[in-house]
Amino acid sequence: MDQYTNKYHPDFVPGTYNIYSSLNLENGVLYKSKLKKQGDLILIPQPSDSPNDPLNWSKTRKYLHFAIMAFITAFTAATSNDAGSTQDSLNEVYGISYDAMNTGAGVLFLGIGYGTLFLAPFSYLYGRKLPYIISIGLGLIGAIWFGFSKSTSDTIWSQLFVGISESCAEAAVQLSLTDIYFQHQLGSVLTGYILSTSVGTYLSPLIGNYIANRTTFRWVGWIGAIVSGVLLLVLFFATEETFFERNRYVTPLSSKQSINGLDNGTTLNSSEHSGDNNDLVEEHDLVEEHDSADEKTVDGDEKKTTVITRSQKDPEATEELIDGSKEKMNSYWKRVALITPASNLKGWGFKQYWKHIVINLKMFCFPGIILSGCFWGMQNAFLSFYLTTEDTFFYDPPYNYSNAGVAMMNVPCLIGAVIGCVYAGTISDYIVLWMARRNNGVVEAEFRLYFISLTAIFGSAGLLMFGIGADRMLARPVMYIGLGFIGFAYGSAGDIALGYVMEASELVLESMVCVAVINNTISCIFTFTCSLWLEASGTENTYIALAVINFGVSMLAIPMIIWGKDARRMTKKWYLEFLEVRDGI
Repeated sequence: MDQYTNKYHPDFVPGTYNIYSSLNLENGVLYKSKLKKQGDLILIPQPSDSPNDPLNWSKTRKYLHFAIMAFITAFTAATSNDAGSTQDSLNEVYGISYDAMNTGAGVLFLGIGYGTLFLAPFSYLYGRKLPYIISIGLGLIGAIWFGFSKSTSDTIWSQLFVGISESCAEAAVQLSLTDIYFQHQLGSVLTGYILSTSVGTYLSPLIGNYIANRTTFRWVGWIGAIVSGVLLLVLFFATEETFFERNRYVTPLSSKQSINGLDNGTTLNSSEHSGDNNDLVEEHDLVEEHDSADEKTVDGDEKKTTVITRSQKDPEATEELIDGSKEKMNSYWKRVALITPASNLKGWGFKQYWKHIVINLKMFCFPGIILSGCFWGMQNAFLSFYLTTEDTFFYDPPYNYSNAGVAMMNVPCLIGAVIGCVYAGTISDYIVLWMARRNNGVVEAEFRLYFISLTAIFGSAGLLMFGIGADRMLARPVMYIGLGFIGFAYGSAGDIALGYVMEASELVLESMVCVAVINNTISCIFTFTCSLWLEASGTENTYIALAVINFGVSMLAIPMIIWGKDARRMTKKWYLEFLEVRDGI
């Protein structure tokens, strides 16, 4: 079992873990572990006994936090996609060109991607809440600025602030969700996350058109500002901090490692305390084996603290772990505090901030992160193409759609995205567990990648149906079904890409930052080249090329399925180094 729980075990591979407690492992040795479980499922990560551990929150607290995170995701996605509903008015009233609006969209993507990079370190230094406050606060400024737009510079630079507001939904939200949910729940959790993104992305043009038609185009920005203001109040007073330094607490896993005397310089000290339920796990309860060298016991009936070394680099360094069962629930004001500084924060944390930035940039060394960024980035890039095509073809005969009619074309995409999210999220959770049972209880991160096959097929088919259908003016159902398939690919690719990254590494925030940078850089590039490509190659040829690209990028999952574990094993040294540096900063 150590090879799945102890990062310093020679056979440990990041992204490979045992999730079933009832299956035989390691040459038939049966573990009767006191690791915390849900049925037969081993809980990963192992929660502490502290009432302040977010993994121990009640369902009500978790649902409330999830709802707030989902709303942030949907709202920021909506504000990042509603500017298009105002472009006709801005062009007519102020002569702001469509090219300028397109430039604003490119700047927005840069704001999302690189805002994610530069805000991410705050989550580890000052708690999870501060990045949300900064992001939504900047979004408030951007929305007000956009509402008062009168020039090209207004429409472009306001979008930078709006883009930064969505950056919190690109990495910080995922980190907050991993704070409160276990590994085996992440597929379903990501379903909610990607669904929220899809709702905001696809419904915002419809909502924006409704607002602009009922009032003026300025209210698109002003309503965004009003909602941002209300959301800031919710963040201040109703959003609990999820930052919890679990490595400072006693868990069944830390106790197990102490007693088994692992090869990372582990030591064990104890002093008196009472409470049978909090006794460290005895060796014979962890594994049935008869090697006398491993039969170790802990003297003394009562224990208070565990002292355990954390690093191979400094075997003499020890850390006193906290018995969480003795803690009281934090007060309301502490739970909703704006800043929760890390225990290792030095001064204002300026030097530590830049060290975190360096770690984030080094994460580009991992092939799986590059692949996930491409999966998610291409789907966002395709969004620019079919939105442009809708604007080009469907206002004119034979369709003669109004602004609202064109915006309604996003509804099939949303329906497809919902189905894709359920397929690659909730359903994939059950299938991954089934695959684990067939694999001796062991989960490999690449199990998630098997689901990309339908994304490749339906996504490419949808691009062909919509692109060729629009160019040849085929019947509307052909294009609507095509948009539904495109939406399916959007929802499922996002779930698969983010799920794979979260399965493969404890460096969740750092991985998500890299995915966000890749994703939004790709989106920015295609935003500027989309119209040029369509004009140069024609709609039909462009969409044929996009379908081939979608299929080709999706099929990159095959070599990762075959050699992904080898890649994770080869980069293990980097992984452990980055993990130690991050936790030791």
